[in-house]
Amino acid sequence: MKITRNSVETNQGSRESFTGAVYIDAVAIPSGTSRLNASTVHFTPGGRTAWHTHPNGQTIYVIEGIGRAQRRGGPIEVIRPGDRVFFEPGEDHWHGAAANRFVTHLSMVEVDDKGNSASWGAHVTDQEYMAEAAAGEG
Repeated sequence: MKITRNSVETNQGSRESFTGAVYIDAVAIPSGTSRLNASTVHFTPGGRTAWHTHPNGQTIYVIEGIGRAQRRGGPIEVIRPGDRVFFEPGEDHWHGAAANRFVTHLSMVEVDDKGNSASWGAHVTDQEYMAEAAAGEG
């Protein structure tokens, strides 16, 4: 057994990749033969990622709160504690908090051979974010 004490500070998500206040705590950073990149991501109400893809897909596990997730061309889905969402490799998507709720999820991805975990696109506009009233956010 090996215990690694957390020595990494919470970082604020970059304005290039996120809308609203988003905070990230590193859980696992790729090193040696491990390609795993995992973070706990805390979204404030209305906070969200920009559109993005992952070369090897992404799994998010909702820890607390109420969130939203959408793949390009699909409906906005409500996500809740215990939900696991898998985005296929190259699937354009976004995820974040509901309009009036916080959400925290664990993000797990494997980096590619060049160490890339994501390709970032345009920000999700307010119109896109509010396009569909996702049921069950209350």
